[in-house]
Amino acid sequence: MRLFFAAWPAPPAREVLAALPRPAMPGVRWTPPERWHVTLGFLGEIDQPGEHVAAAALADAAHRVAGSLEVVAGPATALLGRSVLCLRVTGMEAAASAVRTAALGHHLGLDPKPFVGHLTLARGRGDVLPALVGLPVSVRWVVDELTLVASRLGPAGPRYEVVARATVP
Repeated sequence: MRLFFAAWPAPPAREVLAALPRPAMPGVRWTPPERWHVTLGFLGEIDQPGEHVAAAALADAAHRVAGSLEVVAGPATALLGRSVLCLRVTGMEAAASAVRTAALGHHLGLDPKPFVGHLTLARGRGDVLPALVGLPVSVRWVVDELTLVASRLGPAGPRYEVVARATVP
């Protein structure tokens, strides 16, 4: 199964995000609210025994984070690459670093790409998404939990299942 480490927006933040206009546009797939998250690190394909190792790395990462994590998303929608409409996110850098350190300490291979804090709102063709850039939205929330998530691909897009949780002290 495909696994990644993530943090999820708090319910009040989800309400703010849900109020964003989501016009039906050819070539644009809006991310459903139940999939809104900030990816802290992507592990990729992991077998069943590896899931337990990843859960232990998650617990270690949560203990490495010092203090609460205040996330700030916005102030407007932006493009990540050519095909992702997102909100840029700050405040999760320490958690992403802790996840990387813990994963390496548990001999897990993490995607080597640097952490770019964002929350994906939609995916689409590069020629369509620029019209959606700059929609004003700004939201803050506190992260008190990190999660290990399984991603299962399907015809309607990925289905996410939280397989482990760790409280940020």
